[in-house]
Amino acid sequence: MQTARSLNPDFSGLWVPLITPFDHGKLDHASLKRLVTHYRSSGIAGLVVCGSTGEAAALSDEEQLAALETVMAEAPGLPIVMGLSGYHLGKTAARIRMLGELGIAGILLPAPHYIRPAQAGLIEWFTQLADASAVPVILYDIPYRTGVKIELETLLTLAGHPRICAVKDCGGDAAKTQALIADGRLQVLSGEDANIFSTMAQGGHGAIAAAAHLHTQRFVQVLQLIKAGELAQARTLWEPLLPLIEGLFSEPNPGPLKALLARQGLVRDELRSPMTRASSALAERLQQLDGLIA
Repeated sequence: MQTARSLNPDFSGLWVPLITPFDHGKLDHASLKRLVTHYRSSGIAGLVVCGSTGEAAALSDEEQLAALETVMAEAPGLPIVMGLSGYHLGKTAARIRMLGELGIAGILLPAPHYIRPAQAGLIEWFTQLADASAVPVILYDIPYRTGVKIELETLLTLAGHPRICAVKDCGGDAAKTQALIADGRLQVLSGEDANIFSTMAQGGHGAIAAAAHLHTQRFVQVLQLIKAGELAQARTLWEPLLPLIEGLFSEPNPGPLKALLARQGLVRDELRSPMTRASSALAERLQQLDGLIA
């Protein structure tokens, strides 16, 4: 049996971590289908379902699977990565085994939240879960959500696992990002939207970018131009996006993003508690910023 690494999985390019639309408290499958249709032909590498932008923590296990099934049915042939978080090893491993049978391209896996384990514990956690997975694993380094940083030495140790193939980099450590790119064993995907240009210009492989729900083709083009070495052209397209990116994350994600997408008629402006809608002032400012991008 071939391992995932021997199949040369490729997570480079732009991935959109889909929001989860709701309609009066229920998962809005019609709007979810509309979103997938909107993005599937935009040049993206694929979609991420049930990431933090997708409010996965507010969805039941059944709702998460239903969202995944809707997305996969609406985007045949487009790679789909499934987000998965937890802190019970046995339950999380069982979930990974089940998801691996569904035809997804990979699993996006953060450190166990709330526990704050030592680095040795993180190595055990990720190794055992990668062992249980039939599909490639993208490590999700996001300490401000999990409470624990995945240190460089830990990431380099985990890079030796045949199914651990990439990292979504939200660690906020430029030196660590550079070291991972230089090591070359893990594909480095920018997870902080404002850092996409710098990560790609240093040799990163792509991005999982919530802001790319908007002006998606422009984001795709920026990544393509950087990869081709056309930095000046890429910067011309990139710099007008920065005020919008800053605004989208000035209140908790995905509230601002949903507010703007609702004004575009793609979804309802609805989130699940404890997430809240963007303030009216921010929604107005985002619409103005969005309109300034040619």
